[in-house]
Amino acid sequence: MKIILTNEVSGLGIAGDVVEVRDGYARNYLLPRGFAIRWTRGGEKDVEQIRRARKIREITTIEQANDVKAQLEGTNVRLKVRAGDGGRLFGSVTPADIATAVKSAGGPDVDKRRIELGSPIKTLGAHQVSVRLHTDVVAKVGVEVQAA
Repeated sequence: MKIILTNEVSGLGIAGDVVEVRDGYARNYLLPRGFAIRWTRGGEKDVEQIRRARKIREITTIEQANDVKAQLEGTNVRLKVRAGDGGRLFGSVTPADIATAVKSAGGPDVDKRRIELGSPIKTLGAHQVSVRLHTDVVAKVGVEVQAA
């Protein structure tokens, strides 16, 4: 099935790319989650609009990415969340929570879709989070999760 990506998908492409994938992968994963739309001839107009929007918010050069990486790695990020007696959280910490905490800690504005969690953060303490700024630049950010 031919689709147009609306978000970056690891191993597949970036927003605005037209790719060919298996039908089940598109129907069961990409389309329901909003990562892609079906390709049509009229959809070609959407591709240009998606690419223009991506260029506006994208970090274009490696130098820019390295500057943002230096800012991120120098930022102390602390999150206050509700937790139970054993240190387990009620729910989990999401990439949107982390992006908001980075901004409030004085760091750069980070798109939540660029934050990669290895596994869901469901406990108190220090955690390491990756932020993919550019295809070649990944920043490691330390996140301290504390009980509220």
